[in-house]
Amino acid sequence: MNALNIVEYTHNLGVQAKVASAQMARASAAVKRRALLALARLLRENVEPLQTDNARDLDRAVANGLSAPMVDRLRLTPKVLETCAQGCEQLASMADVIGEIIGMKQMPSGIRVGQMRVPIGVFGMIYESRPNVTIEAASLSIKSGNACILRGGSEAIDSNKALAALVARALAEAGLPEHGVQLVQTTDREAVGQLIAMPDYVDVIIPRGGKGLIERISREAKVPVIKHLDGNCHTYVDDPCDIAMAVKVADNAKTNKYSPCNASESLLVARGVAAEFLPQIGAIYAAKGVEMRGCPESLAILKSVAGAQLAEATEQDWSEEYLAPIISVKIVAGVDEAIAHINRYSSHHTDAILTRDHMHAQRFLREVDSASVMVNASTRFADGFEYGLGAEIGISTDKFHARGPVGIEGLTSLKYVVLGEGEVRT
Repeated sequence: MNALNIVEYTHNLGVQAKVASAQMARASAAVKRRALLALARLLRENVEPLQTDNARDLDRAVANGLSAPMVDRLRLTPKVLETCAQGCEQLASMADVIGEIIGMKQMPSGIRVGQMRVPIGVFGMIYESRPNVTIEAASLSIKSGNACILRGGSEAIDSNKALAALVARALAEAGLPEHGVQLVQTTDREAVGQLIAMPDYVDVIIPRGGKGLIERISREAKVPVIKHLDGNCHTYVDDPCDIAMAVKVADNAKTNKYSPCNASESLLVARGVAAEFLPQIGAIYAAKGVEMRGCPESLAILKSVAGAQLAEATEQDWSEEYLAPIISVKIVAGVDEAIAHINRYSSHHTDAILTRDHMHAQRFLREVDSASVMVNASTRFADGFEYGLGAEIGISTDKFHARGPVGIEGLTSLKYVVLGEGEVRT
């Protein structure tokens, strides 16, 4: 496609989405449920064909020298597809929030004032790698009564086209408009520039991917953006804590999967438990090939761990999102220093404390300035599926409108409604 054709193509997508959004907003809860259940069924019925399409993306990624974690993000395994299907079913079973009226109050004038939850309208989703995001975005769009335009990365184009075709079939089965969910079919980067600059047709943009992509979108977009730039998540091992539990959680938070943005990248350890805790977690990390970049005090303890890959941490390491088997390690005096370190270096995504001290836990919850803050749980739980949102369209580290995993409510707005009985203002 040449530049002129790209402009025309994205404009048409916007026009079609705007028309479809009115129909999506009117759809009943039963119709939306039917579409979501149809999508779940179609995903399960098409596991093998989807993997065939996915294989073309994987072969191309390997040939192009994509890193192992990035290739891993592309995989549409049966487990990934089953999780997508379950997410659709979870959304289908949830209450429909569209049209709900909250905070209704009787005013002295006699009128009643409340707020009604309504769809945003049209959102644009720009994402890299992970083709399962196509299903997560589509299902949330259906449930929230929005239309959406999806633009996945070129590395997953075959997978995304196959998934979008299933979404179209599910919409048709339920009697919803075919343009309710649209996939940008070109890999031309200019399409992104056009999509983020159409305020007449697109109400919000949600980028999901690497820092470079999100910075570009935030800089160039002419419509509001829901975003997070980094996933530098911390696990803090407090004094006192259950050492066995702390080892188990710190292991899971880092090694369950290296590529997600909710994997822990930094491990903070209270000085009072460091001598007991670090050799145990160090042995596990060493066995799994995780490099530990530590402060001098932590390295002095970890050097006794057989097979440990150790390096001295630099200032940059405290802010780093590795997305790889690497973790920064720092010994801190206690909860005060841990909170100060996190608030300085964290990306404000997800941070956890492992502790037996109730007061420390409460302080951590109040004072750590992140979208998700956890007590005695792995940071890997920070996603929409685990939070009961059915799916998520992304993680927001912004402080306005939506924060944390963005599910149904994050894709809605509130408008004031006024009920009267003929009252006039005097």
